[in-house]
Amino acid sequence: MFKDTLLYLSKAIAFGLVMAAVVLAFNHFSKSSVNLFQQSDDLQRMSFNTAVRKAAPAVVNIYNLGMSQNRPLNKSKLQGLGSGVIMRSEGYIITNYHVVEDADEIVVALQDGRKFSADIVGLDFDTDLAVLKIEGDKLPVVHVDLSSPANVGDIVLAIGNPYNIGQTITQGIISATGRTGLSSTGYQDFIQTDAAINAGNSGGALIDTTGSLIGINTAAYQLRNEGGGHGINLAVPIKLVYDIMGKLIKDGRVIRGALGISGEEVINPVVGQMLKIANLRAVVINSMETNGPAAKAGLQPGDLIIKYRGEVVMGVTMLMDRIAETKPGTEVTMQIVRGSKIMDVKVEIAEKQVSYPDRK
Repeated sequence: MFKDTLLYLSKAIAFGLVMAAVVLAFNHFSKSSVNLFQQSDDLQRMSFNTAVRKAAPAVVNIYNLGMSQNRPLNKSKLQGLGSGVIMRSEGYIITNYHVVEDADEIVVALQDGRKFSADIVGLDFDTDLAVLKIEGDKLPVVHVDLSSPANVGDIVLAIGNPYNIGQTITQGIISATGRTGLSSTGYQDFIQTDAAINAGNSGGALIDTTGSLIGINTAAYQLRNEGGGHGINLAVPIKLVYDIMGKLIKDGRVIRGALGISGEEVINPVVGQMLKIANLRAVVINSMETNGPAAKAGLQPGDLIIKYRGEVVMGVTMLMDRIAETKPGTEVTMQIVRGSKIMDVKVEIAEKQVSYPDRK
């Protein structure tokens, strides 16, 4: 009898333990399922509305004003040109050079319905940037964080006025940074994105998911004899935008140094080994301007530029950037290779000359 009772109790305890384990497992599964459904629900509700509401008011539409028959501003015909971004509360707006280069009279339209006549403060063909100024109160200003770099894979939003249909937001990622060789202007440091940038988006904002400006939309990359660039869209990075904007506000133009040469990158392992410079990417001079700084200094086509002001040359872009940053009139020392000889040459940097079309 005692054995039967003990066996019965043992079975009851075992059954209870099994049931307890089942209940605990079910509770854990239920909580996991709830968390999974919550995460799925959060993903479905994911939105960039906060970032857009933060940045979009500062993105403006830019028009060319047709002043036929001296009609007032609100009754004149406005021809859509592109977009711009209000950078300062004083009314300074950044846009693209190509947006305003042929404009007769420029009108800026804000998203709150206000319209202002705009003056051109400065133009820079090389970076395809221009600064406008309007006079107004309580102007929305875009947020900028120069300490936050744009990284490949970041989600970005492009804001502009494509085809003059009204402010539009497109979304994509940063496909690449530091893109070179994609512009006829000589500017060589684009952000590449697959966020759609169509006609009218030029000069608009490229923002991150916090609503901070990271670039100014410039164009879709055009392949020769083809239409669009198939998702290859370009923007000028914010650090360069800020630098150029400051110079345009101060001087109305960007003063750059010039050497008066054209060249191409040459990877020469023999010279690199001789100079004990790993991965040397020197620049060979292909041609020179007559009576330009390089010609006056005695440089010749075929010379290999390996150092500029003591800094090892690492490609055409790096060399041209250093030359552009040099104040005109400055005498600099360059190290070159001519034949089998290494020599130092002193050159006085000139100012780069840029001609802009006459404004009507």
